[in-house]
Amino acid sequence: MTRLDPRKPLVFDARELQRQPGSMHEMSRVVEAPEEFGTDIFAVPVGAPIEVELRLESVVEGVLVTGSARATATGACVRCLEPATKLVAVTFQELFAYADRAAHHHEVDIDSDDDDVYELVGDLIDLETVLRDAVVPALPFQPVCRASCPGLCSECGALLAEDPDHHHDLLDPRWAALNGLLAGTTPDSPGSSDPAVTEEKRN
Repeated sequence: MTRLDPRKPLVFDARELQRQPGSMHEMSRVVEAPEEFGTDIFAVPVGAPIEVELRLESVVEGVLVTGSARATATGACVRCLEPATKLVAVTFQELFAYADRAAHHHEVDIDSDDDDVYELVGDLIDLETVLRDAVVPALPFQPVCRASCPGLCSECGALLAEDPDHHHDLLDPRWAALNGLLAGTTPDSPGSSDPAVTEEKRN
């Protein structure tokens, strides 16, 4: 069995419970986020603080861990591509089984597809996987910097939030003749390029 380093920020010691069912211990800790705490779109940056609150309860099978975590995730707004942040708050509950109990579980459920059987290593609990599995699904799939973000102009890519009146005059070709009238260019005007009108004027 892999040994755990008790100095790692997401490794917690359950020694105070003394394997006595019914005993409980609460703790809080601010830890630095490890790698891969998110997706390519949005993630909790490596080294960013994660506030963790835990309650450890001794049960017959092992230690029941109930907790919550808060962290700030960052990424890019899918509308305007500007930086976006979001406070992520999650809760979780997992049983960390004693090694002998975990082995018994695997023997009984040998055909089970459930691989999420967490084990105590001595009296140590490694919460990294549990915390990652709780935080990552809570991240937005299409993050925005704000709910009312107008995004970018589809014509020129301008940031619409900086110029609410930004627009482009698009003229339907079918209205070109009318546009010429409004501009003072008519078939009878000097600026007309109609060949018939031009020939008439020459005569």
